Amino acid sequence: MSREHEIDPSIPSVARMYDYYLGGKDHFPADREAAEKIVALVPSVRQIAHDNRAFLGRAVRLLAARGVTQFLDIGSGLPTQQNTHQIAQSVAPEARVAYVDNDPVVLSHGRALLADHVHTIVVDADMRAPDELLAHPEIRGLLDFERPVAVLLLAMLHFVPGREEPAQILTALRKVLAPGSYVVVSNAFAGEVDPARLRAGERVYAGTSAGGVHSRTAAELAGLTERFELLEPGIVPVDAWRVPEARPDFTKPGLLGLVARVN
Repeated sequence: MSREHEIDPSIPSVARMYDYYLGGKDHFPADREAAEKIVALVPSVRQIAHDNRAFLGRAVRLLAARGVTQFLDIGSGLPTQQNTHQIAQSVAPEARVAYVDNDPVVLSHGRALLADHVHTIVVDADMRAPDELLAHPEIRGLLDFERPVAVLLLAMLHFVPGREEPAQILTALRKVLAPGSYVVVSNAFAGEVDPARLRAGERVYAGTSAGGVHSRTAAELAGLTERFELLEPGIVPVDAWRVPEARPDFTKPGLLGLVARVN
């Protein structure tokens, strides 16, 4: 049986919770219940999700303007407004986009929406198995890894614990990506949130499809990306990344964002 039919609506899905934060409609009661627990702990979480989408848009437009025409969006989530292919192709109409996810609802909706898009595909794969993902025949059939590719890991690495496993994911990418490629990352960070609230949020995500969430500091993200070349302004909250006159606020919980180049 394919994964598209393996939906357990009783287990909150992080993809469907994110859709709920964004105001979407593709979620079940368990997703909404878990998401509302996070909203109660972090009232700004809906705005954080929208800020992350805006960060994606700025990063993709920048890279498309720099001549990147291939995008690998890992953990793409449910289709919403201004998806990666729409943003990239508004700058470079020839841009090719491979969406990757392993949530059955995401796969079903994404494939239905993009059925008629020649340069866009939706693939069932898992970032925790990066070598398999990067060797996927559909991805290899669409993207040419001899040329620059932008890999998007938006709100994804914080579902991978510790340092070793996310470092392995980034190392696998770096081995395959051609010089002039990029990685775009956003990761949860706690700011100065009360430790009790942080632990309560972690308990909510421990019961989801992801099995947990792991906030990281700017220093920790710098360590994970030390072999890449960070673009200005470096690692900052996503709402301040290349936003004129924005003042990064590292005291608030949210998402840190970065764009880094492969040399």
